[in-house]
Amino acid sequence: MLNRWNDQNSKDIENDQLALRVYTSQLLGQESGLVLHGGGNTSVKINEKNFFGKSEKLLYVKGSGWDLVTIEKSGFAPVKMDTLLELAELEYLTDSDMVRLQRAAMIDPGAPTPSVEAILHAIIPYTFVDHTHADAVVVLSNTPEGDIRIKELYGSRVLLIPYVMPGFILARAIVEKTKSINWKELDAIILLNHGVFTFADTAKVSYSKMIDIVSSAENYLYDVTRIQITDWNANDKIIPDRSTADMPLLEIARIRKLISNKKGRAMLAITSCSEVLTEFSKRDDCAELISKGPLTPDHVIRTKPTGAYFQHPVENVVERYSTSYKEYFEENTTGDLQCLDMAPRWGILPNVGSISFGRSINEARIVADIIDHTVEAINIAEEIGGWTPLSRKDIFEMEYWELEQAKLKKNNSDAEFQGQIALVTGAASGIGYSCVQELIKRGSVVVALDIDPTIENLFESNAVLPIICDVTNSKSLELAVKTTVKMYGGIDLLVSNAGYFPIGETIDAIKDDTWDKSLLLNLTSHKNLLASTIPYLKEGVEPAVVIVGSKNVPAPGPAAGAYSVAKSGLTQLGRVAAMELGQYGIRVNTVHPNAVFDTGVWSEDVLISRAKSYGMSVEEYKTNNMLQINICSKDVATLVCTMLGSSFSKTTGAQVPIDGGNERVI
Repeated sequence: MLNRWNDQNSKDIENDQLALRVYTSQLLGQESGLVLHGGGNTSVKINEKNFFGKSEKLLYVKGSGWDLVTIEKSGFAPVKMDTLLELAELEYLTDSDMVRLQRAAMIDPGAPTPSVEAILHAIIPYTFVDHTHADAVVVLSNTPEGDIRIKELYGSRVLLIPYVMPGFILARAIVEKTKSINWKELDAIILLNHGVFTFADTAKVSYSKMIDIVSSAENYLYDVTRIQITDWNANDKIIPDRSTADMPLLEIARIRKLISNKKGRAMLAITSCSEVLTEFSKRDDCAELISKGPLTPDHVIRTKPTGAYFQHPVENVVERYSTSYKEYFEENTTGDLQCLDMAPRWGILPNVGSISFGRSINEARIVADIIDHTVEAINIAEEIGGWTPLSRKDIFEMEYWELEQAKLKKNNSDAEFQGQIALVTGAASGIGYSCVQELIKRGSVVVALDIDPTIENLFESNAVLPIICDVTNSKSLELAVKTTVKMYGGIDLLVSNAGYFPIGETIDAIKDDTWDKSLLLNLTSHKNLLASTIPYLKEGVEPAVVIVGSKNVPAPGPAAGAYSVAKSGLTQLGRVAAMELGQYGIRVNTVHPNAVFDTGVWSEDVLISRAKSYGMSVEEYKTNNMLQINICSKDVATLVCTMLGSSFSKTTGAQVPIDGGNERVI
């Protein structure tokens, strides 16, 4: 592992202990093989003058909810050392009381809640303390005789502690184990199946000790197995593979629906098909290996105790997993715990790779990252005696730890479409663009299609996957649909919006090209989109379709034949789709906007032409409705999302105008 300390970068902050703490914390955070997605914590002990001018010793320790890779000074909680050392002398303390008392000992009530390891950081008699969940070290301890291997590797310079639950129990164990030791003889403490602590009076030395300890484990593993630990840091900017070749997409969508139903909420499903994962999925003992337990107990809150092996039929796999989880709960519960949902958070697709589930794209990607690390760890461990993670009882205690349950309760609020997958066509401008923004706001991930290349740079949110797509090209459209399923696991919400308004021509003057183009884009492409998405909508979670029609359907205007006929056909298509798809729980409704002037449909030429055909000025034409108001794309998007949502859960085949009240329609 690379030592990233740079004397030049640290020179300007060499007299600022907290700034140095931030610097080396971020260095550790850059290595996902050390602190994957928020794992690990760091601290520094500083003497400061309080409000009354008296000097007191404080522990600045990483606050809960902060990630080392992005932590700043404000991410550290300042806690009085005297209080922490007094707490360390108690014989018994619940973790919830520990958290409460640590918060009471903070000098800044606005700072984040101190790490549950704060007491442990306090009792280590050095200025800087670093703690990581280093993959290489944990892999060693997750093998038979792992403790013996670690002792042989590090000798007396490392204090080895058998696994103990984090929090107060661990702090007390360290207090007892270190009563008679000479701290100067130690470079680190290794907690079996958990991680590493290093310490020193300077930030550089403590950080460098961590890199040295972990590098020694990595080198040992390579010497024994000839498997090189992945430099995960080098993979940070790899673009997700969008290839859909040989992917069982319909099965993936079916699995996702089963998991969502078992969870009771919509879940995204991310597939990973790296060479390592694909080869792992082909192992004869794959199902057995993923049933043994996580890489570290800290991961269980994300991954559940085990993965699922999705062999045919997948319905049976999900039911067996649920039954097994219930048994695991009942054999370990103390009787006063409530069983969590019984849906797996990840699994293996035989001969394909892994599949990871989450309520958001970030949550699913975190699970996917953890599984990448876990599978590599299993492969290495199997080369040196076998994969032997912690017992089910130890894993259960972490999963049902009172502090972990508190975290879950804090994250229990959901947006309307959280976990659902939407596809929007014509998404680069106007109504389509506004629909994407509204869907994001309501919690869904969105695949945004448009022929305009600017689509790729329009959205900042990682919940949007932009795809350049010509919806009139069947192959381009089919690939976009398959990519949606590959990236997120299915399709739930469809906004069929792409279209254009040809310049006004009377029937006797309509050119064949104008007629054909309007029918192709405004009607046929929508039929092809429905045909491509229906198999996945059938496997969707609360699936719904909204077709963007036009006021010209109930009230056509002169010189708009090519447009009005195509939109009328589209509306009829929607009615037929509602009748065909209702049996699968798929709702299909149509919205009829009128005079939405902030869309690409309404060029200046079209505006002038349409106003002229009604004998009006452009301004008169813009407010030509009963309410005398302007209607914008955002208004239509709000209605579209309402129709996709629970307010329309019992409505299908409907046509809803949004036109300010059109006299001819009324």
